[in-house]
Amino acid sequence: MSVTQLNIKESKQVSPKAQVVAFSPAKPRRSIVLMATEKARRLTATVLPPLLTLALLVLAWEILCSSPTSSLPAPSRVLSESWELIIHPFHVGQGVDQGMFWHIAASLQRVALGYALAAIAGIALGVLVGQSQWAMRGLDPIFQILRTVPPLAWLPLSLAAFRDGNPSAIFVIFITAIWPVIINTAVGIRNIPQDYQNVAKVLRLNGFEYFGKIMLPAAAPYIFTGLRIGIGLSWLAIVAAEMLIGGVGIGFFIWDAWNSSLISDIIVALVYVGVVGFLLDRLIAFVGRLVTRGTANA
Repeated sequence: MSVTQLNIKESKQVSPKAQVVAFSPAKPRRSIVLMATEKARRLTATVLPPLLTLALLVLAWEILCSSPTSSLPAPSRVLSESWELIIHPFHVGQGVDQGMFWHIAASLQRVALGYALAAIAGIALGVLVGQSQWAMRGLDPIFQILRTVPPLAWLPLSLAAFRDGNPSAIFVIFITAIWPVIINTAVGIRNIPQDYQNVAKVLRLNGFEYFGKIMLPAAAPYIFTGLRIGIGLSWLAIVAAEMLIGGVGIGFFIWDAWNSSLISDIIVALVYVGVVGFLLDRLIAFVGRLVTRGTANA
């Protein structure tokens, strides 16, 4: 009997049900359950620690400030005194009597304009300083001196120049955010590998092609590091600047609440400031990962 006939005979001896079981593909249910379990475990490991830490801090705050003689309100008192402010963020009133959403939106508009100008000018100057030794020797000492000036020290000068609070605040944002962008961009340009430059010479890329295909992609992780630092400094500066220039804005809201002795409202505003600052930082980090395909540490 041949081997083929033997295999056919053996296959006939196996029942159709056994053949289906033997040759049916493994059910993916087990792998799906394992993947879902692993994702849930990673999510728990990411979310649970900060939630527990926050709960402990709120509990300690409640305990320490629960005394009637405490100068700061406890969390429960903050909720009771500022409940209307919390549940009505879109309130529209007269003048500065606006909900928290409108104050934050006004601040974000100023930050967006000042930060965009700082990003454009900072990247351009960073490329110049990183590419040219003469530009680095001439501009770097000036940059190092100007970047040590506190942001609010520029506000009186900007008010004298623009004679209006809104452009003055935008200028403060610009002058605050530009320095980390310049410095990190210049470092990224100077750290372009020599192999990349050799490839550009072999391919005979012109200046624009070298800038778009070699320089920017290679320096992008450094640039987004500077942009991430800059957005944090911008949000810090606008809150401080708005305390002095007045008008609608989260900084002025905090200062006005202080003048009205509304400590609970100040605490609520600080929570909003922290959350918005965190979201801005995450936004720049997300864009950086997309642009650099995960190579940026932002």
